[in-house]
Amino acid sequence: MGDPGKEEYKIQCFDAETQQLLKTALKGEHPGAVDLEKVANVIVDHSLQDSVFSKEAGRMCHAIIQAESKQAGQSVFRRGLLNRLQQEYQTREQLRARSLQGWVCYVTFICNIFDYLRVNNMPMMALVNPVYDCLFRLAQPDSLSKEEEVDCLVLQLHRVGEQLEKMNGQRMDELFVLIRDGFLLPAGLSSLAQLLLLEIIEFRAAGWKTTPAAHKYYYSEVS
Repeated sequence: MGDPGKEEYKIQCFDAETQQLLKTALKGEHPGAVDLEKVANVIVDHSLQDSVFSKEAGRMCHAIIQAESKQAGQSVFRRGLLNRLQQEYQTREQLRARSLQGWVCYVTFICNIFDYLRVNNMPMMALVNPVYDCLFRLAQPDSLSKEEEVDCLVLQLHRVGEQLEKMNGQRMDELFVLIRDGFLLPAGLSSLAQLLLLEIIEFRAAGWKTTPAAHKYYYSEVS
């Protein structure tokens, strides 16, 4: 692949100096020309604040890892990225208590990273349980009463649910017990949250695919 896609990344939200830092890391032309651990911290910090960027960041991280590996045969960036994800994971309850938006951004980001990062063409085993733990937290009753968390849970299951189930089917079964319980005992659940949970239950039951009937039911505009 050539360079054309490199400028597609949404880095305009950063100051000029940080934009230059990210561009240099993405090109990976001069090993050692940029502090890749700093780059990892910049990306994680911004992902925790910006819900749009948190959805974009996985693709960017994948590109930087590929560039570093090709040019230097190293993994400084990946190591720095995983260290930060681990730090944030260990304090996830404090993050959720401090900022619901930051928490939702973190879950979006770690699922994004899980979706993009590969080792020998397989998802990273080191991320499977942390991702599951985050999704389990989103399926607790106090989270299901908040539409932002239900929305995040369903979106991430659409994105990585099938991959996660292949890596650990038992935990997915356990997660959907929680989701079904939440749907069937809807104390504090909004009608939108109930609809979202029903949709993801049916989505998984259909083999992680949306059937034509379900698409019509959930996504067609009422005429």
